[in-house]
Amino acid sequence: MATFTTLELAKEFFSRDEFAASMGIQLDEITDDSCVCSLKLRDDFRNVYGSVIGEAIFTLGDFAFAVLTNQLHKPTVGLQVSINFLSSSKGDELIAYAHCHKNGRTTSVINIDIVDDTGRDIAQFVGTGYKM
Repeated sequence: MATFTTLELAKEFFSRDEFAASMGIQLDEITDDSCVCSLKLRDDFRNVYGSVIGEAIFTLGDFAFAVLTNQLHKPTVGLQVSINFLSSSKGDELIAYAHCHKNGRTTSVINIDIVDDTGRDIAQFVGTGYKM
């Protein structure tokens, strides 16, 4: 059973994540086994070459991971995460599509595809959550 019955309740809970809020990360959609989060890119999210920094991409993935694992079971903490950077963003926004790959008794595995607003694949994030 889902932890958050509405998008508004999930947004209210995760509004306490001050780091994600300071970056401008948004929770856009949530279901029982998926969520969508987004991040409008700012100039300070770019490196000296003009590419989006990995920290911004990783943080978006990590936030989507936190949202979905805690939708499945609250509280859940990260046990292991990994990210593959696929290409540089050409857009103005990043979107993270998270879905539950496995929801077990004590752990969950979440796959997150991060794309930009042009549809370009930016990163693939995979996380394992431990249910407390």
